Amino acid sequence: PELWMTDGPHGIREEVLWDEWKGAAWTSDSCIAFPALTCLAATWDLDMSALYGKSIGEEARFRGKDVLLGPGVNIYRTPLNGRNFEYMGEDPYLAAKMVVPYIKGVQQNGVAACVKHFALNNQEMYRGHINVEVSDRALHEIYLPAFKAAVLEGGTWSIMGAYNQYKGQHCCHNQYLLNDILKKDWNFDGTVISDWGGVHDTYQSAYYGLDLEMGTWTDGLSWGKTNAYNNYYMALPLLEKIKNGEIEENTVNDKVRRLLRMMFRTSMNTQKPWGSFGTEEHALAGRTIAENGIVLLKNENGLLPVDLSQIKKIAVIGENATKVMTLGGGSSSLKVKYEVSPLEGLKKRVGNAVELVYAPGYASPLTDKRDPRYIVLEGYRLPDAEKLTKEALEAAKNADIVLFFGGLNKNEHQDSEGTDRLNYHLPYGQDELIAQLSKVNKNIAVILISGNAVAMPWIKEVPSVLEAWFSGTESGNAIASVLVGDVNPSGKLPMTFAVRLEDYPAHTVGEYPGDSINVKYNEGIFVGYRWTDKHKIRSLFPFGHGLSYEYDFGSTTELVIKVQDHRFGVWQKEPVVILSRNNPPEILCGHCGTNSARWVDPERIYEEDPYWCDECLLAERREEAAEEDGEEYDEEGEWDEEMAETEFFLPVCNSPRMGVCGYEGSETYPDQFQPDVI
Repeated sequence: PELWMTDGPHGIREEVLWDEWKGAAWTSDSCIAFPALTCLAATWDLDMSALYGKSIGEEARFRGKDVLLGPGVNIYRTPLNGRNFEYMGEDPYLAAKMVVPYIKGVQQNGVAACVKHFALNNQEMYRGHINVEVSDRALHEIYLPAFKAAVLEGGTWSIMGAYNQYKGQHCCHNQYLLNDILKKDWNFDGTVISDWGGVHDTYQSAYYGLDLEMGTWTDGLSWGKTNAYNNYYMALPLLEKIKNGEIEENTVNDKVRRLLRMMFRTSMNTQKPWGSFGTEEHALAGRTIAENGIVLLKNENGLLPVDLSQIKKIAVIGENATKVMTLGGGSSSLKVKYEVSPLEGLKKRVGNAVELVYAPGYASPLTDKRDPRYIVLEGYRLPDAEKLTKEALEAAKNADIVLFFGGLNKNEHQDSEGTDRLNYHLPYGQDELIAQLSKVNKNIAVILISGNAVAMPWIKEVPSVLEAWFSGTESGNAIASVLVGDVNPSGKLPMTFAVRLEDYPAHTVGEYPGDSINVKYNEGIFVGYRWTDKHKIRSLFPFGHGLSYEYDFGSTTELVIKVQDHRFGVWQKEPVVILSRNNPPEILCGHCGTNSARWVDPERIYEEDPYWCDECLLAERREEAAEEDGEEYDEEGEWDEEMAETEFFLPVCNSPRMGVCGYEGSETYPDQFQPDVI
């Protein structure tokens, strides 16, 4: 049986012609675009990852696809990498946790996830041949954990090799990565698939771990061959070497077993569901993921959310308010059923409540490389930049608030496969435009649409900044819901936003991009926040940063919130948190019922009586000590707070600021008990 593959990881790509990259012009292949994986990673939410995988797996299954070429989990080493938007950030632990539910969600539909790009594909520049020199420790602690989790925890059915080299061998046929680590150490029983055009040698393909060759001579018919596929390295050349004894037949047998195993799991699986495609359910799933992944970076004076009852006019500035972002970017380019732009989303949400005015402010070049069917008309010229700036400043001057939509796009040297960014700044004169806008209107919020960190030389002049990522089909609706406060932003950065490019170790001790032959990862394990922590470098916004809105509840004296807490490894029942404005209610000891409680036992936090007064807690500890014949407790009966910390008892918070919560953290208390809600 055939194996049908589709590019991912953000949506099911349109049908393409056999030997060209051009679309086949079907009328039934318009998909739902899901948010980029940087947005998914920013949710820090395993449920969102599972929803993503299930939804995109259903779309792939309905279209008859057997292998989804994604997700990508290469580590964010430099913000210049044009393909970072397809990956899950700089932290191996976060990426490892987030990739597992995605894989399981996809594969429950009888579609194989193909985790990519294995391994060390951390730049697009020279990607086809650059040889990465990295320490074993950095390889195993930073660059491999997400792949390892994909295999051992996610049970991925396929892995895609990378274009680059490691130890002088291309990663699509690499003894160390594919045979020694993947298949031997991790006992991977799936299929290793090459990246398109990533195979270079028949002998190495046979012996160094590759199972399925794809994309060699993609335009093979132009070579004048009757059947170009026969000339793949693992086609007739492999057969010839088997016949003359250069390659053992058993080597090929292992590859066949792996391919058959994947066929049994996918194309020959009679129990797989039907799937669904282009549905409202999938669009809403994408919107939910986007809303959970949007990150509020800065919000001075509570400029956001926009209070529609207090303003009359909003100026929307920036090309990214209207630019299509699902096209372009390389193999992740999509033909979508629809895409809601930020401007459209705002218009829909705001309605007639306030006046919306729009000015593009800047313009990026049109290019037919964003999509093979797109043609730039002959004689096209960019609009006059000075005129665009003038129009934007005039619109901003007369508005109550300015919403600037900028960032990057899917053009070459932006967030796009095959090329890296040329610098760390915003392109097309955006930095200068933002600075000018902030002078004519102080109420300005910058909404960044990108898959990468950017420099922000204007940060002190702008009260609010929102990172909205590439958010897919429902992008505009998701962004609008956050801007007006329908959704409280809760995303956290999956990568460091540094002040300068030089604050990233790849650009300090690096190297990046290498000498075109080799690139040395001299920073070792100190990637991203590990580097800034080690060298005490102040980030623009650190890894894990993300704010939420502050709400004024007016004259309300007491607010009861139900919080689902998962700090102790598993989801528990919902505790109730009481926040009080004035005099917080007193909590009594759950044991004597008389004295005021000062301590909470984390091991009993979800029981009826986790609270302790000093006397009951000391008596409990003395009893335990007596049973153990220990002498660890104060013989004079004095309460020792240092001892309490050692025993992991936390103080009950009775401050007017927090109310009675039992969770208030302190630098002296163990990290696992710090509050992550409230």
